[in-house]
Amino acid sequence: MRVYAPTTAVATAALLLATLTGAPPAAADGGPDSGPRVKVSHGDPYADCTIGAVSPDSVVYPGTEVEPYLSVDPRDTKRVVTVFQQDRWSDGGARGLSAAWTTDGRTFHRSTLPFSLCAPGGADFERATDPWVSTGPDGLVYASGEGVDFTKSTRTGLLAVTSRDGGRTWRNLTTTHVDEQPFFNDKPSITADPTRRGTAYQVWNRLDNDPPGPSGIDGPGYISVTRNGGRTWSEARPFVDTSAVPNTQTIGHLIVVDPSTGTLYDFFDTITFADDLSTVLEAHYAMVTSTDAGETWSAPVTVVRDSAVPEVDPNAPTKLLRAASTLPSPAVDPKTGTLYMAYEGADFSGGAFDSVQLVRSTDGGRTWGAPELISPKGVPAFSPSVAVDERGTLALTYYDLRHLEPGDTTTLPTAYQLATLPHGNTEQRTERQISRIFDWLQAPYAGGYFLGDYQGLVADGEGVRAVLTETHSGAPRNRTDVYTVSLPTR
Repeated sequence: MRVYAPTTAVATAALLLATLTGAPPAAADGGPDSGPRVKVSHGDPYADCTIGAVSPDSVVYPGTEVEPYLSVDPRDTKRVVTVFQQDRWSDGGARGLSAAWTTDGRTFHRSTLPFSLCAPGGADFERATDPWVSTGPDGLVYASGEGVDFTKSTRTGLLAVTSRDGGRTWRNLTTTHVDEQPFFNDKPSITADPTRRGTAYQVWNRLDNDPPGPSGIDGPGYISVTRNGGRTWSEARPFVDTSAVPNTQTIGHLIVVDPSTGTLYDFFDTITFADDLSTVLEAHYAMVTSTDAGETWSAPVTVVRDSAVPEVDPNAPTKLLRAASTLPSPAVDPKTGTLYMAYEGADFSGGAFDSVQLVRSTDGGRTWGAPELISPKGVPAFSPSVAVDERGTLALTYYDLRHLEPGDTTTLPTAYQLATLPHGNTEQRTERQISRIFDWLQAPYAGGYFLGDYQGLVADGEGVRAVLTETHSGAPRNRTDVYTVSLPTR
């Protein structure tokens, strides 16, 4: 979910929930220089579900698919699983989460994730949010999400399932952790360890809105681990502490693993609020390291200042957008061990708007270089994702607004871009458009026009595969769809 003053976040239930629908092999053309996009969302498995309304003001957007992520089987890159939200609610989350799977890279089939009451055999939660997926070295697929209740009191639960048949069916539904107010769990992700069969890590932030002492909030990072292929998960425990600085929370925890050494790196944003929780005093990205498969973790190392500014329509700043502000996207070069982190920041616009920025470390995260601009100068850009292919080519995807004309306040022309940097060399950067141009203002509204707090990008052999959300104009019952595209990086 997007970071708000934390007590407001709980009071307004401004979460993200979702499901995904599978799709036939409907292909669509992208922009100049793009490869063929394949639509993976088709139909609505939760169209008849009436569960989840919080108040008469709750608005559900039927037929919307947002906030996708994906995973590729390391043994066969044509075996792909995508996950995303289905039927977004205006005041938090979606009717449910779903998956779409393929064995040929183009023909996607739908399966539902059992993370809400709208799903067959689903967990006992009114809504679901924050879909994530990761595939282990043995082909075992792990999917995670969050179940949420709002009608009686805010209840949040971390959920996980596994698939042994590439996303066709799901098993081992596990509630790894559950809380009620004043606790609020947020932004879980899941990472299958590429060096340890049957091992995966689920991480998130656990916000305490009534901690003991003078602090108004406390938001440490939490972790749960499976070492038997998702049959059981360890008891959730804190692994990033925030109690030393009052009114501090983390968000956006995401683990990447160096396949050469097995070292784990967890990246996140740390945010400190004023005493009344109305303003941010300080924010920075940080990381912690584990060399023993998540048993113990280092002290946090600061990566870079979080310089993001509010995400808005540049021609109509009262129109709020929702993208990936506060959420890091990290990757590790599988050969050299170089660490990269992409994020939204305003360092290159004088604080006027967000661009896509990159930092890197060549010493295992002990020290970090200065921010580098990746998206075009002078153009607002959002939702970066980063991956490194097997040759060491760095790839980044992002939305940008280069097609927006001055004075246009009725539409927000948006396109998704792929930038590639051989061995991270910015001087050899190339870029191509991989989506059509679409109107962001057609997206469901949930604290801002919402395509998702993140999109997905993974290495795909000698290339990358992206998953992204696009909108449709004049289609109130089908405002968005999810597409995937696989592209070489040379």
